[in-house]
Amino acid sequence: MEAVAKLRNCPMSARKMRLVTDVIRGKGVDDALNILKYTNKEAAVWLEKLLLSAIANWENKAGYGLDADEHELYIKTIFSNQGTMLKRFRPAPHGRAHRIRKHTNHVTIVVENGIPFDGENEVEEEELEEATEE
Repeated sequence: MEAVAKLRNCPMSARKMRLVTDVIRGKGVDDALNILKYTNKEAAVWLEKLLLSAIANWENKAGYGLDADEHELYIKTIFSNQGTMLKRFRPAPHGRAHRIRKHTNHVTIVVENGIPFDGENEVEEEELEEATEE
């Protein structure tokens, strides 16, 4: 089972965000949280909050009382895309103006459990039985 969390219009360029997302892609949730906690970049703060949100989404989807540590959650997918760009002007010498582009990005993270829990096993077994009957 997987859960998704999205961060939209984060006020940072997608290129800067990708430096950190590439580090935690495919890692376990505990490892990723430790990496983000000690990474000295602004993107790590945003991604830590997003990862905690994805974990909470997974726990909510799985049901009350399940522990994320027992199911070996890992980051299945994480990517950062360019968002809208705010365009501003700054005064320049001789009455001219220079354009300032303020970049934003959208981050999507998908967490999945490595060990399927009981509800998923029953569904998969039923699908296999139906497929073999046909």
